Amino acid sequence: MTRGAREPMPGRYPVTFGEVELLRDLDRQHGWMLSKDGVPQSYVDLEDPTYLDFEYVRLMADVIDVLPDGPLTCVHVGGGACTIPRYVAATRPGSRHIVVEPDAALVELVRSQLDLRSVPKLKVRLQGGLEAIAGIWDDSTDLLVLDAFTGATMPVELATAEYMADLARVLRPTGTLLINLADGKGLTFARRLVATVRGTFRHVALLADPGVMRGRRFGNLIVAASPAELPVDLLTRRAAGGLTQARCVYGEALTNFVAGAPPIRQGDAVLAPVPPPAVFGLE
Repeated sequence: MTRGAREPMPGRYPVTFGEVELLRDLDRQHGWMLSKDGVPQSYVDLEDPTYLDFEYVRLMADVIDVLPDGPLTCVHVGGGACTIPRYVAATRPGSRHIVVEPDAALVELVRSQLDLRSVPKLKVRLQGGLEAIAGIWDDSTDLLVLDAFTGATMPVELATAEYMADLARVLRPTGTLLINLADGKGLTFARRLVATVRGTFRHVALLADPGVMRGRRFGNLIVAASPAELPVDLLTRRAAGGLTQARCVYGEALTNFVAGAPPIRQGDAVLAPVPPPAVFGLE
């Protein structure tokens, strides 16, 4: 933690959109988890921002690590405890961050309890994802992270072809989009979202645990997309060799994954996936 920062206090805290719980990690002295309605939202180690507890966050870091060296200009849609901004700030000094989070009370909680002020060059916009991206300049962003959830569900309005076009607008020609989504049996939502992203971006890859990729269990999948070519060979090796031993799917294999699913367009009736209670021990 930064000098003068106070020790976090575990407990339940009211926020603008409900209540969150701050939990101490008994196995790591400076590890903290933020959860909402029993669903883990973020994990941070206040002394080691490169420690990533969640598997899907490690996959996102794998993509970030293979981007060209140097600081990045980043936009993060979905704040939570700002795990990825902390990681990028530690691994790529000089990076700049805009974090989009509509819950003002949550931002204040993370600022006061989880030492958000320790992250250099970070600004928070108290807006929803649609409004915030509309206000970002064209061709201004190297890394755009879409990690916004209501509980365990990605908001459908942030998964449409229209929104993907706006995300593409703010990315630089060599920029990268990362999307965290969750899905389960049948992967109906994931297939449609990947189809939507492929309709906007020329280069797309999907990373996930093999069991999740096959729809055998509910979990997170990471979409990486860019106007420029992605280092898929390197990504495949990193994903397979990491703690998650994940798969990286692209090209024809990704076409097979989509299996003809239609893109999501504004106004479509889309049923966002809801995890079974046992996933987070909610039974």
